[in-house]
Amino acid sequence: MFSAAVRLPSRSFYIRLCSSYVKQTRFLFELKENDDACRQALQSGSFYLFHKLSPLVRKSSSCYYSPAINHTDLLKILSNYGEDKLNLEDSVLVGCSNSCIAEFALDLGTLEQSNLEKEFSGKFTDLPKAVVKIDGKDGAVLSRAQALLRWHQTNQYCSNSGQLTQKNLSGSKRVCRSNGMIYYPQMTPVVITLVSSRNRCLLAHQESFPAGMYTALAGFCEIGETVEEAVRREVAEEVGLVVDALRYSGSQHWPFPNSSLMVACQATVKAEELVINRAEIEDARWFSLEEVIEALQVKMMPSNLPDGTLPIWVPPKFAIAHQLIQEWVQEQKALLKGS
Repeated sequence: MFSAAVRLPSRSFYIRLCSSYVKQTRFLFELKENDDACRQALQSGSFYLFHKLSPLVRKSSSCYYSPAINHTDLLKILSNYGEDKLNLEDSVLVGCSNSCIAEFALDLGTLEQSNLEKEFSGKFTDLPKAVVKIDGKDGAVLSRAQALLRWHQTNQYCSNSGQLTQKNLSGSKRVCRSNGMIYYPQMTPVVITLVSSRNRCLLAHQESFPAGMYTALAGFCEIGETVEEAVRREVAEEVGLVVDALRYSGSQHWPFPNSSLMVACQATVKAEELVINRAEIEDARWFSLEEVIEALQVKMMPSNLPDGTLPIWVPPKFAIAHQLIQEWVQEQKALLKGS
């Protein structure tokens, strides 16, 4: 029963929200399917800039952000470099504003980096470092943009004919003109699972991770597997435990090192004795609620403690692993409150 003081959004609010989303979705669909419409949108669009797959990042007084450069300003600056080195049609469509202004990503890797950074008052930053610095929409847009740009750079030939494929204007596909085969950007499915038992959760460390960072178990889905089967296999492979129950928690596009779809799950086990597969992970431990809360408060790449040890820390907020861990913490707190 809702309190009389609680006012729910009106039906017209949901209609407007839905209408706005539908309008933007249909607009983007038209640009993906119609090269002429996309070419027209390029003339009034805005552009996220990259240099050899590193996005342009600016710092304001209070935060970092990735600027979307409007078409006029972009042409004004880039005209200094000559038309032979510039083609806006090499860009890829990555979204649109609420007012349906198309947003593109363009890699300027053929031009001199330091000059571009001066012209655009920013710095081209490796994507992992960029998404840590910026928040919200920019991080997701940059991840999608880099994934598309990378895919077009590494999928230029038809696997059947060996001929060069051609990008459509929006970058939503590539076509082999010799045989008509169409190629679409793909993501590799990966399961990431936070395993828990009673009031503890399991976090693991791989040799390739930064020192002290522990996170949820993760692995690629194999051909023919369901998400549930992949979760059970990965947990058994890496720590020798049998999943008792699992549930879907969320998903996230993950651009490192290539484009993956992270499918996040919470899983519970009954047995707690770990048999660590050292070929997969370097270490895995059970952590209490208090230990996890402490790890969440540690900043990335922490310094050694006074006793010379390194504190345990977890992936930053933009990572879905962080969201899984936070979700478990909130559930544990709710159970303690209710008991």
